[in-house]
Amino acid sequence: MSAIFVTPLSQVETTIKRYKPSHMMTLLSPGHMIETPQGIQAGHHLRLGLNDVSAVELADDPPNEKHVEELIRFGRDWDAKEPMLIHCWAGISRSMAAAYIVLCDRFGPFHEEEIAKSLRARAPHASPNPLLVEFADKALGRNGRMIMGVESIGRGAIVAEGEIVELPLSDEL
Repeated sequence: MSAIFVTPLSQVETTIKRYKPSHMMTLLSPGHMIETPQGIQAGHHLRLGLNDVSAVELADDPPNEKHVEELIRFGRDWDAKEPMLIHCWAGISRSMAAAYIVLCDRFGPFHEEEIAKSLRARAPHASPNPLLVEFADKALGRNGRMIMGVESIGRGAIVAEGEIVELPLSDEL
């Protein structure tokens, strides 16, 4: 069984060494983007430069439809034989939204709330970025179910930085 690991930037190297992911998704502000770390093939590293904001007018580089299209395509290209690492600066908002999106796409429609509750159970600090979720809900044709799923779990516990969170790909979320 494979998994998605969500981490803050500070735990990327540890996660690569410990879990040996084949794919990695980086969601950082453009000015803080990292190079592909050792242990990850360059073609298996998606780097999305976007700010962590909840409204497009609040930043120069807010999440947008193109980011979500790339994220969904990358998630679909991952064969899940080995883990995927998804990270942002703190492992709380952008990376949790990306993991939620990948899981919603993999499990298909009508699992959105179940996936959100599973995310909350494994990551009390998770506060998925609402713009990423909104754009994904539209791209995946979920008619608001992804948004409602995230809203059903509320904001996560306030922490400066998240921990390494394992989200297994299994029939039981």
